[in-house]
Amino acid sequence: MPRLFTGLEMPADAVSVLTGLRGGIHGARWIDPENYHLTLRFIGDVDNRTAHSVAEMLDRVRRPVFSITLDGVGVFGGRKPHSVFASVASSPPLTALQAEQERMMQMLGLPPDQRKFSPHVTVARLRGVSAPAVAAYIESRGGFHWGPIEIGRFVLFSSRSGQGGGPYVVEEAYPLEGGDFDHGEDIDA
Repeated sequence: MPRLFTGLEMPADAVSVLTGLRGGIHGARWIDPENYHLTLRFIGDVDNRTAHSVAEMLDRVRRPVFSITLDGVGVFGGRKPHSVFASVASSPPLTALQAEQERMMQMLGLPPDQRKFSPHVTVARLRGVSAPAVAAYIESRGGFHWGPIEIGRFVLFSSRSGQGGGPYVVEEAYPLEGGDFDHGEDIDA
C-alpha cells in the first residue's frame, strides 16, 4: 500500500536558503534538503486502486501559476516541541489549491483531514529537545524571510511508513496553467 500526499516541491534557490536554517539545536534530526516540501493534503496509506483514483482526480485541477513567500521560523509542539519549520505567508491561491484538493479527496470517499492547513516547510524533527533551546533557536532566526517562490506545479508524493523526513518520491506531477509545463502543452514540441 502506498502512503501518499500532495505537495509543492521547493526549487533549488529556496532549498539553498532553507539549508541555511540547519544547525543550532543539539539533538535535532535535520530534514535532508532534497526532501524539503510543502504538504498540501496528506492522503495516507491507500490501496493501489484508490491511489490510481487519486492520481486521476488530481489531473482535473486547473489553477494558474502563483507565488509563495517563506516568512518566519516556527515550531510545532509547544512545551514538547517536535518539529521546526519555515512558515509560508498567507497566499489565497495556495489556500484555494489546498481546499480544492481537500474537496476532491472527500469526493473519493477519503476522510477529511483533521488538521487545519498551516502552510510550512519542515526543516527539523525534534525529540527530547527542551523548549528553551528551541525558543533560543527561533529567536536567533528572527526576521527570516525569502521569496517570492514561483509555483508552477504540484505533485503527488509517496513515502514509506515511519516518522517522516523522507525519502519522498514524486509519483505524478501536475503543472499549473501558465507554467513551463502547462496542461495542454506538447512537451515533445
